[in-house]
Amino acid sequence: MGYTVFLDRDGVINRDSSEYIKDPSEFVFIPGSPEAIALLCRKGFQVMVITNQSLIGRNMATRETLEAIFKKMTKGVKKAGGEIMDIFFCPHTPEDRCSCRKPKPGLIMEAQYKYGLALDQSCMVGDSAKDIECAHNAGCSKAVLVKTGNGIIARQALFEKGMTPDYIAADLYDAACWITRNVTR
Repeated sequence: MGYTVFLDRDGVINRDSSEYIKDPSEFVFIPGSPEAIALLCRKGFQVMVITNQSLIGRNMATRETLEAIFKKMTKGVKKAGGEIMDIFFCPHTPEDRCSCRKPKPGLIMEAQYKYGLALDQSCMVGDSAKDIECAHNAGCSKAVLVKTGNGIIARQALFEKGMTPDYIAADLYDAACWITRNVTR
C-alpha cells in the first residue's frame, strides 16, 4: 500500500453545520475540495475519509441517508478526477464512549486492519482538535489542520494541549499542495 491521506469530512471536504448534514441536499463542497482530492490521487496518494457522524446515534438521519450523502460526495470527487478509496464513520454519540469516535484512533485502526496500512506513511487532515489528536493517537506521521470549518477554534485548543499540527492550511486544496510537496511516497 502507498501513502494514505485520511480526511475528515465536515469542515474539510464540505461546509459544516451546527445543525448537522442530515440530507444530501445539505451537503455542499467547500470550493476546491474535490480538486484537492483529485490532486492527491494524481500524485499517487490513496485517500480515505474518517468521520464522526453522531447524527445516526442521535436519530437525526438513517444509515441509508448517510450513505446517500456519501454517494453525493464520492460522485462529486470522481467528477473532479479523484477517488475516495473508502469511508469509515463513527455513528455514536460522545456519551456512548465507543473506541471509534475521534479523537480515539478506532476508525484509523479499522482502516489499517482492512488494508494493511503502514500508519507511519499516513497523514490526517482535519478542522478540529479531535482530528489532530486522532492522528497523534493513531501514529500517523503527519497531521494537517485546515482553517475551514472549526480550524481557527481548533488551533487554540491544540495550543492549550501543547499539540501542534505539522502544517496549518487555508483549506483542503492548500493542504493537498503541502502534502504533495512535503511527503515522500
